[in-house]
Order: sequence, then C-alpha cells, then structure tokens
Amino acid sequence: MGETSRGLRVVGLISGTSVDGVDAALVEITGTTDDLQITLINGATYPYPETLRAQILAVCAGEPLSMAELAVLDDAIAAVFAEAAMQVQVGYPPADLIGSHGQTVYHRPPNPSNPNQEATPNRISALGYSMQLGRGALIAYLTGITTVSNFRAADIAAAGQGAPMVPPVDAYLLRHDTLDRCVQNIGGIGNVTYLPAKAKSALLRGWDTGPGNSLLDLAVQQLSNGEFTFDRDGAWAAQGTPCQTLVQEWLQQDFFHQPPPKSTGRELFGVAYLEQCCQDAAPYQLSAADLLATLTELTAASIADSYQRFLPHWPDQVLLCGGGSRNAYLKQRLQANLESTQVGTTDDFGLSADFKEAIAFAVLAYWRYWDIPGNLPEVTGARRSVLLGEIHLGDQNTA
Repeated sequence: MGETSRGLRVVGLISGTSVDGVDAALVEITGTTDDLQITLINGATYPYPETLRAQILAVCAGEPLSMAELAVLDDAIAAVFAEAAMQVQVGYPPADLIGSHGQTVYHRPPNPSNPNQEATPNRISALGYSMQLGRGALIAYLTGITTVSNFRAADIAAAGQGAPMVPPVDAYLLRHDTLDRCVQNIGGIGNVTYLPAKAKSALLRGWDTGPGNSLLDLAVQQLSNGEFTFDRDGAWAAQGTPCQTLVQEWLQQDFFHQPPPKSTGRELFGVAYLEQCCQDAAPYQLSAADLLATLTELTAASIADSYQRFLPHWPDQVLLCGGGSRNAYLKQRLQANLESTQVGTTDDFGLSADFKEAIAFAVLAYWRYWDIPGNLPEVTGARRSVLLGEIHLGDQNTA
C-alpha cells in the first residue's frame, strides 16, 4: 500500500501451541525497519472458553473432524480473536490495523528429501503446510478493522518452513552492538532467534528448538486428573529430581539432530510423544514430581543442546519470552545448562516477555500493510523474501 507516511496503531493477536487463550497487544508503530519504533499501549490475555479449548486440543491431537465441524470451529476461534481485539482497545484510541496469527492446529514441515522446491503445478509434494484457524475475513467484519492474517502461507509456498516468523522483528528490536544474543521463546514449542552483535558480519539465524511447555502441560493435566492445566512457576517439578539418563535418551530423537532450518509442533511433541516418555520412564519408578522435573529438564537441555550444535558462537546473553519465561524452575534449569551465559527475559530490555509474540505479529501486519517483506529466507529456508499475510479490509479500513 505504498510508503509509510505516519505511524499506525496495530493490534497483534496470537494463540500459541499451548492453547491457553488469545494474547492481544495494542501497539503504536512508526518507521519501517532500521528506524522501527514500537510502544506497547496495552496488552492482555483472553482465555478460551473451556469447551472451545478442549475442541482445539482434540483437533491438535489428531481427533477426526468433519468439514462442517471444522467450519464451525474456525468461526468460533475468529469470534474469540475479534472480541480480544476489541477488548484490548477499550479506553484507548482505536486501532488502524489488526495482525492475527490465528490458532495453529496443524503444522507439517517441508519434506527434507526435497528441499528448496518451490510450488509449481507439478512440484508440490515437498512443500510444508500450516493451518491456522480463526479466519481474518471474519475478524475484519466483526471489528470493522482491516485485518492481516494467514502469515505463514507465502513463506511455505516459497519452499520455507513457515516458521519461525518472529526473528526479523527480534533483529530490529533486540540486537546489541557488541553482544551475541539468543532470544528464546518458550511457548508450547520452543524457538530461538540468534542475534549476532551488530559489529559482526555473521548471519542472523532462527529455528524451533523442540518442546517448550507442551509436554509439561499435558503431563500436569494427566497427573492432576484435569485439575490443573500447567505447573505454575514450576513448583511441582521443583519438588522432584530429573532423571538425566532419560533426558539423554530422549535427546537422541531425530528432530534434535536435524540442522536448521527446521520447525515442529504438537504433531511431534504432543500426546503420543508424552505417552512414549511415560513408557520410557516406567522402569525408573519416578514420582509425579520427578517426571515433571525430567520433562522440564528435556526442555532446558534441548535448548542448550541446540545452541551447542547449531550456533556459530555461544551467546553472551539469552533473553526469554513466552509462558515458559515465568516458570522459575525451568529458568533455573536452563541457567544450569547454559552455565556462565546470562539468562534473563526480554522484559529486562524493554520488550514485554508476555506479549512479545503478539507484538511481533502486529509488526508483521504493519510491514504487510506497507508492502515490506516479512520473512527471513536464511531462517525459514524460503527461496526468497515474500510479503507475509493476506489483507482483509474492514468497514473502517485505513487504506
């Protein structure tokens, strides 16, 4: 839509693989890339209704769904996202634009045996696929605000992973002049952005590191018979002792050894994977706390192992964000695995750890609005830079 002449107020929306609810961030954005400036005006999380969350988790676990049921679920999610977009603006000047990631219910990385194969009528079998529910057209209609959605599709069509999407935003907001940083998101799945110091010519990198909170949350629900959905502050796991033998066994899984670009989801680190972990743990007679401590250790150790394998240099700082950044025991175990590297959160550097992902999709929508490519081919493996997202005009559109 041409060159930017003024800033925009943008609502960023996302629900991650933990399926806790919709994170909404209302931000003021000016500039474009090197001069990008962001001010967080308001941020909030709006939980899913329990019945809707259960339906989403069932779909993510592979339960069959008719097309009619899928359509109803798609619109129900869009309605929750639209309501979140409206609520986060209450008491503030209205937004010009919405960037909605939607709810991922299926993610299939590209076929590694046929890398870098772009879409043509006769060459599509190698491409990945990613489905996010909560269609942008309905959000635009319900809110009256122009909405950008379906961010991953264009990168995937260009032979990319469609993930992670956030590294270019991290690069403009969190790169340091002299220190090498890793920005580690710990949602349901973990993903990292490696930010070499500006003084270096090294390439920015990023990939999914493996399980974040997904296995932990599933285990807590199972061990508590549904009474709890997550381990607050890691307090339950902190009562146990991790079984390092099991952790080292689990780290032999192929995904951890696969070099970037790579992405994953609940399709791998979900219910079936947890069941296998529980079977593996049975001979060790672990208590519930021990099992949670061991799963927590897997998240921490897989992050450190990923850095060791794939980073050109060990980072000076690791900045955490996402729900896992609030898990005190996980942070403790991550610090132990990373040894002398300073572990903090993006909060420490002026970017909300709770709403960083929502802020990022506000920025990606802003870039799409101004026709600025939003992917990084060196991160996703795409053949070229592409515009991310589909634009749905609202009744009060800013075009």
